[in-house]
Amino acid sequence: MNAETRAGFFLTHNGLRTYKKDTNSNVEFPLTPITVTEIKQYLRSKDIPFHDGYSCLHIPSIFTESPSQSNSFSMFIDKTTGQFLCKDTLAEGSWEDLQDCLEVMQKEGKGFISPNILMRYAESVEEQEDRKREFNEVQGIWSSSVLFADLPDDEVQLIKTMFQITKISNATLKRFGVKLFKPTKSLVFPWVGGPDSSLKGIKLLSAQRTDGDKVTYNEATFPKFSSYYCLFGLTLISRMDSEVVLTGHELDCLAVSQATGLPSVALPRGVSCLPPILLPYLEQFKRVTLWLGGDIRSWEASKIFSRKLAMKRCSLVRPGEYQPQPLEALVQNKNLSRIIKGSIPASHKSIVSFKQLREDVYGELLNTDQVAGVKWTRFPELNRILKGHRKGELTVFTGPTGSGKTTFISELALDLCMQGVNTLWGSFEINNVRLAKIMLTQFAMERLEDNLEKYDFWADKFEQLPLYFMTFHGQQNIKTVLDTMEHAVYLYDINHIIIDNLQFMMGQENLSIDKFAVQDHIIGVFRKFATNSSCHVTLIIHPRKEEDDRELQTASIFGSAKASQEADNVLILQEKKLVTCPGRRSLQVTKNRFDGDVGIFPLDFIKASLTFSTPSKGKHKLRKVAGKSENEEEVQLNTAASSKGEAKGGKAEKGTKTTKTQRTQKNPANKNETIQK
Repeated sequence: MNAETRAGFFLTHNGLRTYKKDTNSNVEFPLTPITVTEIKQYLRSKDIPFHDGYSCLHIPSIFTESPSQSNSFSMFIDKTTGQFLCKDTLAEGSWEDLQDCLEVMQKEGKGFISPNILMRYAESVEEQEDRKREFNEVQGIWSSSVLFADLPDDEVQLIKTMFQITKISNATLKRFGVKLFKPTKSLVFPWVGGPDSSLKGIKLLSAQRTDGDKVTYNEATFPKFSSYYCLFGLTLISRMDSEVVLTGHELDCLAVSQATGLPSVALPRGVSCLPPILLPYLEQFKRVTLWLGGDIRSWEASKIFSRKLAMKRCSLVRPGEYQPQPLEALVQNKNLSRIIKGSIPASHKSIVSFKQLREDVYGELLNTDQVAGVKWTRFPELNRILKGHRKGELTVFTGPTGSGKTTFISELALDLCMQGVNTLWGSFEINNVRLAKIMLTQFAMERLEDNLEKYDFWADKFEQLPLYFMTFHGQQNIKTVLDTMEHAVYLYDINHIIIDNLQFMMGQENLSIDKFAVQDHIIGVFRKFATNSSCHVTLIIHPRKEEDDRELQTASIFGSAKASQEADNVLILQEKKLVTCPGRRSLQVTKNRFDGDVGIFPLDFIKASLTFSTPSKGKHKLRKVAGKSENEEEVQLNTAASSKGEAKGGKAEKGTKTTKTQRTQKNPANKNETIQK
């Protein structure tokens, strides 16, 4: 396929993307993963000069006729993915797109090429209307917002007290272009970019006080969060600056800049993600200090992001009692310059002494609840046993055929995803459309077949979740799956990957090798990936054939003992089949490497919403088993209590197909309502 027939990259026009690729959440990997060595060899074969940067290769822009001499190397190629970005035109695309452009230039004997050559797929009328409405909304909010210098002093003091930014001066707020949107009492942070420095979007920040006099912040972005790529503060940085402080929030960026005078920027999505498309804007800095917050999650994100940025130039501010997040440090009159100077290098040697580990150990002892991981909101009993969901672990999950393994694990993953855990689904047994339908029903907690007028309301909210799907279906080779996982972790900072299931991947391996040996190899690969990528991997494995009246055990997992040995957690969905009524389900934790607690608790399946819920207290008595062998695990159930049956869902009504506009008229929901994570 040549360049004239491909839609390979985005082009920003007047601050808005007028043409785009398919922006669904499917994660695909190039047929042949590219390496930086192959990129360099190709550029040399085309006589294209390049500079070897930290995260990118720099080449002269091929989309401008005469690039300025001071910034001739204004095009950046990602060393990991081959994706490119031209700063002069804001054109971006894949490595294959760049190759197509260069081939056309060579064929036609031109020194540059118009970026319009690859633009073929225009937006639909509905998408254009949505974009226009969103742009008008951005302009309307921005034009009606007020600078702090134009507000009465008493109102300024009231707003600053509300947001706990009394230490931030009006001059700092003005320099960064921060305004106040009076109708909602929200701070407005502008996204300004492009060659013409036009307004591309905004972020609204509101504040609420809790019972403990603590302030919680809620964010809303225009355009939507998944398309918001603003490095706040970047416009104030000059080409001569060689050092920058990377913060997780706009208010922290203001605090660092005011207190230290150092160049500082804020990530658009906080500690959840560092989009690779932003890496070219950080290439000029020889030193990057990451001060993303004051908790364990920020510390873990700092270490992950430093890998993308090149660890040799990164320093990390370790969170602690005397080193809180920047805004809090400013309020407490701490010396922010001294804290930044005391940051530690991100790179480390293969062998360390306890002296290097001492502060990390103290941090884990001080923040035991944060170290335990993200808590589930729908499964409190699982929190009591596993304590939380942690990065870098491998969970093996099994259960009888037809017991609802996929349905249960999808709700378990959805629970975490709704709290901001970036999630990647690899479903090889059921297709993505059916899986997404299950998860959307669980998200809405109701049967949408009977409430089609609510579909767009819930779909708009569901679309904002950091949820992605692999495009595989059926049997797959382990190397292809692993390449896709690495690709997704780099692009989207994935924290949780679900593989459903192991048996489907074994079909493509060498059939001459013992199938148990193949399974052991695959499990070892996933174990290594989870540890090296600091990403939690949940692996679904079918059990070996057992008699129907026998409960599954750890030894029931198909294959050798390596699965249970390598796993940090082993979860079993037990099902006791009954003749007179639906089977009773329970979740059993037979291994917990974090603190050793194991146990079992009952589940109720609600058919209408496809969800599992923990029964109310008093119905079952849970006894958590700690420190016992698998054969000694017990659970006491109150047999006198009645068991709740499955909630019966009504038949779906057949309705006529409606357009999104018609459905919106039936249910005029606010599309831009933010999701509380």
